[in-house]
Amino acid sequence: MAEGKVWVRKNREKPLRQGHPWLFSGAIARAEAAQDGELVAVYDSRDRFLARGYWNSKSQIPVRILSWRDDAIDSAWWRAMLKQAIARRVLPAGDTACRLVNAENDYLPGLIVDRYGDWLVLQALTRAIDARKEQIAAALLALTGIPNIYERSDVEVRQREGLGESAGVLRGDEPPATIEIKQAGMRYLVDIRHGHKTGFYLDQRDNRRLLRELAAGCGTGARLLNLFSYTGGFAIAAGCQHAVNVDSAYSALQLAEANTALNKIPTASAEFIQADVFDYLRHCVGVGERFDMVVLDPPKFAAHRRQIQRAARGYKDLNLNAFRLVKAGGWLMTFSCSGAISRDLFQKIVFGALVDARRRAQVIRQLGAASDHPVALTFPEGEYLKGLLLRVD
Repeated sequence: MAEGKVWVRKNREKPLRQGHPWLFSGAIARAEAAQDGELVAVYDSRDRFLARGYWNSKSQIPVRILSWRDDAIDSAWWRAMLKQAIARRVLPAGDTACRLVNAENDYLPGLIVDRYGDWLVLQALTRAIDARKEQIAAALLALTGIPNIYERSDVEVRQREGLGESAGVLRGDEPPATIEIKQAGMRYLVDIRHGHKTGFYLDQRDNRRLLRELAAGCGTGARLLNLFSYTGGFAIAAGCQHAVNVDSAYSALQLAEANTALNKIPTASAEFIQADVFDYLRHCVGVGERFDMVVLDPPKFAAHRRQIQRAARGYKDLNLNAFRLVKAGGWLMTFSCSGAISRDLFQKIVFGALVDARRRAQVIRQLGAASDHPVALTFPEGEYLKGLLLRVD
């Protein structure tokens, strides 16, 4: 199939020249022979080559850039790019799970690959990646030697590409109900077929390790409130004498309980509460509860700019009541994984919650995703996970 061509409007090529991987529809002057899911060469208004990427007329981002050089995008290119991404991952000693490919941040837009022991989980987020997933799976098998590859492309973002959800075996066997992984000295059971994202929040690895250090300094009897706990990752890493895990999903709490037992944490040290976190926080404030540490790791509230206002209200409500529950001298670890919420805006929201709670707090550390989730310097949108470690007085 002949390669399509796309021309950028005059004076709209600067982001591409600076290495940004997205070309929005408003910056496109015209396109010729461009087929959805296929490669296109991108030119400026004076017919000078800018980049090569793939096209989807159904997307608000019609072109996603693969290369800024006039190279052939063939099977050898895909293999070389996958090899480069995988080679850059350095697993901490003893860890058996990490992200291997981080989409645009590894210059492979639309592709996520996570490793869980002897399994790889692939997400094809765009039409072009979806069309090439078999080819990519074959390359991953050859590069890693990992025989089992499972697809988890059952995500809402595919609708914007004109795609439905897709999940199932790409290579190897059907995965078991749970797969055991090791991360930061802890053991976790992961459900790669039905769990959030690809099964586990791998991006919080370094923050869980940090929480463990903080918990050790809190002394015996320390209490942790783990909100939106999912399968208990933060509570298990902290190893507190008492941890309360709160989540709305019963299945997640069941796995959290199994993970607690797997790490030989005494049953009396952990609680698992199925509840709406907003309601539970208000309940705790009403009855005068206090905790040495609170972790607030909610799901994505704002995927688009039009959702920012509503998301900001949600974040403020959560943090306001979280501040009210932290003991003087205690810790609040608070996060946003909403791509539409910038780090600066998130800190302003948390500041507003602090003022309304009439507490004082110090920012001890800015938090983000683990090192296996790099962010390309030319793609600030890739920094989706923002967090603050706060000491509260």
